Amino acid sequence: MSAPSVPALRAAARDRVMQLTGIALLVDTGLALFKDIDGGRAPAAVGWLLALAAWLALAFARRWPMAVSVVTLLLACAYYPLSLADGPTVMVAFIVSLYFVARSGQLAAALTIAALTTLLLAYTELMVFEDDQHVEPASIALLSGWLLSVIAFGHAMLIRHAYQHEAEQRALAAERERDVRARQSATEERLRIARELHDVLGHNISLINVQASAAVHRSAKRPGETAELVQALESVRETSREALRELRATLGVLRQVDEAAPTAPAAGLDRLGELAERAGAAGLDVTVETTGEPPVVPPQISLAAYRIVQESLTNVTRHARAAHAVVRVEYEPGELRVRIEDDGRGSVGGDTSGSGIRGMAERARALGGELAAVDTGSGFRVAARLPLPAESAEGEGL
Repeated sequence: MSAPSVPALRAAARDRVMQLTGIALLVDTGLALFKDIDGGRAPAAVGWLLALAAWLALAFARRWPMAVSVVTLLLACAYYPLSLADGPTVMVAFIVSLYFVARSGQLAAALTIAALTTLLLAYTELMVFEDDQHVEPASIALLSGWLLSVIAFGHAMLIRHAYQHEAEQRALAAERERDVRARQSATEERLRIARELHDVLGHNISLINVQASAAVHRSAKRPGETAELVQALESVRETSREALRELRATLGVLRQVDEAAPTAPAAGLDRLGELAERAGAAGLDVTVETTGEPPVVPPQISLAAYRIVQESLTNVTRHARAAHAVVRVEYEPGELRVRIEDDGRGSVGGDTSGSGIRGMAERARALGGELAAVDTGSGFRVAARLPLPAESAEGEGL
């Protein structure tokens, strides 16, 4: 016996199929030892060896079902003419091998082997042994029914196994999808927090930098005058206090479950005046204009509009060298429009793809809106459109 077959035989000792078919081999063993058979013990020994070979062949039925089925069929063709005991092992082994052929997905091959077996048996009994039949026609029909039943059972087990495998794969795919969605949600939350931090820190720290630089410049030109220096320091203090307040509110989403929620009001359209005052302290004259009847604006839309204005004024203060900026808030049916224009030098080289503008555009798109940033020839304009929910639009109409 070859080396690869040794592990298979070891596994066969624990195989339920081998254990059950081993009962048939015990019957054959009893017949060979204790039954009185004409012709002596030699034919009984040969028959028992054939039965043993058929039983051992089942150890390879899961790996090579077609080969085992053909081998057990040939052993049956040799066993029943030679042995006078007519034990069950060889026939049981052949039937089991047909089951594994059907279970492996080779339904046509299993049906072909069963049909050839039935035709061969019928031809042998009805034509060759016409006067001395060993198997009655009714038994042949019964055997063919058994073979078809076993094949159908094996095919049904194949379908059941495939269904279970598909169900397991669907469950694994659903679990992977849940993991992907969880990671995507976490990534989106990190990006949202990063945008909030960028807007809060970028705006306020830029104002502090501008105010501090202006104070240092004025103090260097007029060393004895401290009034402007004190005013600038007070403005820096207020701006830094506002930065800390908004930073605490932004980082509040990361607090522990047992920590108290921040009680400070969230940033929104109602605080645009504060933005204008802080920008004014940095030397930028800001005018806030509102048109239309203000509806009840959802907090996330109000915050997005506030951040867009905040980032725009930050860019004007840092880069535009503008003296005046206009913030227009327009309430229209079903949408909110925000526009920020300045009289500065516009974008450098006409480039409007900075990270701040991209962040504002992402905010607008996240809410189903849009944002455009263009040079006007006499300055720079940022225009955003944010859709309002139906209830807000209805409230405005009322």
